[in-house]
Amino acid sequence: MDRRTEVTGAATMRKVASLAGVSVATVSRFLNGTARVSDAKRTTLENVIGRLNFKPNMLAQGLKMGSSRTIGVLTPPLGSDYRNDMLNGIDQAMSAAGYAPLIVSGHRHADDEVERIELLIARRVDGLVILTDKLPDQQILGFSARVPIVAFGRELNGANAFGFGLDNYQAACELAEYLICLGHRSIAFIAGPGQADAAARLAGYLDTLARHGIDADPGLIVPGDWTEAGGVLAVSRLLESGRRFSAIFAANDLAAYGARLALYRRSIRVPEDISIVGFDDLHSSMYATPPLTTVHQPLCEAGRRIGEALLMLIDGKPCRIDIPPMHLVVRESVRRI
Repeated sequence: MDRRTEVTGAATMRKVASLAGVSVATVSRFLNGTARVSDAKRTTLENVIGRLNFKPNMLAQGLKMGSSRTIGVLTPPLGSDYRNDMLNGIDQAMSAAGYAPLIVSGHRHADDEVERIELLIARRVDGLVILTDKLPDQQILGFSARVPIVAFGRELNGANAFGFGLDNYQAACELAEYLICLGHRSIAFIAGPGQADAAARLAGYLDTLARHGIDADPGLIVPGDWTEAGGVLAVSRLLESGRRFSAIFAANDLAAYGARLALYRRSIRVPEDISIVGFDDLHSSMYATPPLTTVHQPLCEAGRRIGEALLMLIDGKPCRIDIPPMHLVVRESVRRI
């Protein structure tokens, strides 16, 4: 910390104490929330602090108390609406409790994720949020011996770690059921990469077909990578294969956007010729042409739950949170056949 800033802060704290008629120690305890003062004295202190426009160095105060008042957030590459909604929720929960997030990306590489976690711990964060999937559970539990951790998209239950995810399987079942109830039997599937949520969505699709006595055609299941370009490539492969299908279940909205573009370039109409559904309910999905039927993920709310869970761990309390449900959003990209 800059020595000049420290001296200036100390001088201002002495001035607050003098004008409010209390000791410097009382001002310090008042600022960190541990002072017991009367309502009248509290009002006096607040008025003096406001009049002097005193902004204490909260980081320095926190470190003296063994807390940096920051939390680290490890994410995949930044920039997607999906992650931004979740980060907003985390920020809302932590800001309300006086914490600031430090956000870093692991770039989808395990070594980079380890390096970033070590960096955040070295910066003395009070807790960690992990939104990535490259590290095994045991490695995360090992880090939790050093700092409280909440991980999204995996089940974790440790003394200093907690993990949860949304029910991707059940939501995928609901989405496939919707297509089947509208008469679709030949449903192509654009898969996601090898992650737990992608696997759960594929399993929901397959199990729902099986429950209706529909044999899954392996040739209608094509790989994707969560991107628009991956959706374009997947549909190109489907069309070049010569297989017939009436609907496309894209494992996320971005892949559905790419699928829609690939069909448009071949003059195939949506939904008149082929129906499309996505998964995530990104903000832009309601403005797609046509507006996309999809599954709404309550990502901002999930982010708040992540923040609440981390605060419980930081306070040494067991985690008890309600996991928000996902639900189907019906728009105009599917037709009955």
